[in-house]
Amino acid sequence: MSRHPETIREVVEHGLCIGCGLCEAIGPGRWKMAMTDEGRLRPAPIASEDPAADAEILSACPGAVTEAVAEGAHSDQIWGSYTHMSEAWAGDTDTRFRAATGGVLSALGVHLLKTEQAKFVLHCAADPEHPVRSRWFMSETPKEVVARAQSRYGPSDTLAGLEIALGRGEPFAIIAKPCDAGAIRARTKDDPRIDQLVVAVLVMVCGGASDLGKSWNLLREFGVSEEEVSVFRYRGFGNPGLTRVETEDGKAFEKTYLDLWADESGWRIQSRCKICPDAIGEAADIAALDIWPGGAPAGEDAGFNGIITRNDRGQALMQSAFGAGDLVLGQRHSPRDYDDFQPHQVSKKRAVAARLRGLSAAGYPVFRHCGLRLDELDAKSDKDEQGAQDRAESGRFAEQMPKAKF
Repeated sequence: MSRHPETIREVVEHGLCIGCGLCEAIGPGRWKMAMTDEGRLRPAPIASEDPAADAEILSACPGAVTEAVAEGAHSDQIWGSYTHMSEAWAGDTDTRFRAATGGVLSALGVHLLKTEQAKFVLHCAADPEHPVRSRWFMSETPKEVVARAQSRYGPSDTLAGLEIALGRGEPFAIIAKPCDAGAIRARTKDDPRIDQLVVAVLVMVCGGASDLGKSWNLLREFGVSEEEVSVFRYRGFGNPGLTRVETEDGKAFEKTYLDLWADESGWRIQSRCKICPDAIGEAADIAALDIWPGGAPAGEDAGFNGIITRNDRGQALMQSAFGAGDLVLGQRHSPRDYDDFQPHQVSKKRAVAARLRGLSAAGYPVFRHCGLRLDELDAKSDKDEQGAQDRAESGRFAEQMPKAKF
């Protein structure tokens, strides 16, 4: 029988934490997000740990619970509930060029601000003081959204800003990871302000979040220290664009997307991502994704996203942005098209149930899940199950809680 984490410490120490920042938002007097030596954002206790007080956090923590609700017009066993699937890109050519892929999420954020449906967008971007790292921002103008448009493959704690955003009492949108969207949906049950104020939850279909060690390794390859970096851009300025590092003294280094990700053993994907039950954004209003045949880019192009609307709110937003010219829609897609564009998502969706069994067999807690069809999609892979059990028993899933500071 599976058991589930009962404390924040259990979530972190058993590799179930993704560093979303919800702990800091809900319990700011008890938790503060901190970077570990491995380059992972994790909650550090800043007061005596209180499981009773933290129960509110665990009820929405992506390491403890994850779920989706079917709200679309159609349903697919792999891709879940949806209303619309098609090619899309930003109507503004500069946004399309700067953003990762086709700039769909940035274009939607810009549209919400331009039409005053939202007063600001809560999202993450490069930290100006530490450009290798990411931090959350509240962008209040279209110009700010576009300036911060880019993929951030390292750790991000966007939800650390959730309580501050809600405290403004103004309508806003969130651009984040699929696991963040799941946390927001779960949190809505205990915080009615989310339904009142969050006008859209927008996510990218996620291949996994690397720890910062991936970036540090690249800097070592270039012979650059983190303190020297003035710009660290993973993608964008083309599709997929070059990974680019600039230093304070004017040096620049570049690497192609395919070269950066050629060696899967060096991806440094965080443990929670390897058992992610919803990397495709089923808890969001809209999900955007790369649409490369076979799952990898064949070269540079103008930038094209896939777009999935998950519910009526997402559909209305897409149509509003399209009508205003902020979003361009191309050819329609089917779920089987997305199987080809994102084959690793299909494999992961079928493997998660076995991996969770493996963790349970090793005595690890696992998250609750609902509405994600993991049991129906279970490929019953002995290899995945045994692999997860072996990794857990060897300590490769275990993590250290960041040092407490009182």
